[in-house]
Amino acid sequence: MEEIVNKPAHIAIIMDGNRRWAVEHGLEKKLGHKKGEEVLENIVRYCNKIGLEYLTVYAFSTENWNRAKEEVDYLMFLLNSALDKFIKKLDSDVRIEVIGRRDNLNPKLLEKIEQIEEKTKNNKGLDFMIAFNYGGRDELTRATQKIASRVKNGEIDIEDINEELITNSLDTAGKKDPDLVVRTSGELRTSNFLPWEITYSEFLFMDKYWPDFTEEDIDYCIKEYSSRKRRKGK
Repeated sequence: MEEIVNKPAHIAIIMDGNRRWAVEHGLEKKLGHKKGEEVLENIVRYCNKIGLEYLTVYAFSTENWNRAKEEVDYLMFLLNSALDKFIKKLDSDVRIEVIGRRDNLNPKLLEKIEQIEEKTKNNKGLDFMIAFNYGGRDELTRATQKIASRVKNGEIDIEDINEELITNSLDTAGKKDPDLVVRTSGELRTSNFLPWEITYSEFLFMDKYWPDFTEEDIDYCIKEYSSRKRRKGK
């Protein structure tokens, strides 16, 4: 990729269109998810190669539990399988983290998540965050509960509650907010994805399904971002 000034440090992607891609190709819907996972592996490796600092992807929302049990079970299996592959096949310097609600995940899956986070926590390359069992309103609710508990326990006063405290109580505490949010499949909404963190992000909606996403699309996203002027209210 050619040298670009004003590159994003953090790209967040809503990976949409797996099921529709499968239907249009005459395949079972779960094979669309499988293809999407293969594409993700390649994109993570490429983002690390070009020096991106953060990549966050929306893999499974809190609302996705409403899908058919067979599909939900397969998505759980796919995450477990993907974590195994990521640790074996991704570049050794990628740091992997999972954000989202954990208290209702299968204990074995939760153990796998904790293992991969521990194993990669000191890696210095791309910080790859997987939003799984994630919902923005749920994240803000849990953050509010944390803060309320600290007030109740006398750790802080109500007057101490500010934007910084809320930010540091989120799943993404300590991370840079996304510079650019990309959504595939042509849909024009954010679907409860990182509502606090993307307040000043740029948006790019792409009319292609996630299984068709390529390294060239990442290049396009970066070039598009570099052409924009971010004023943040100034």
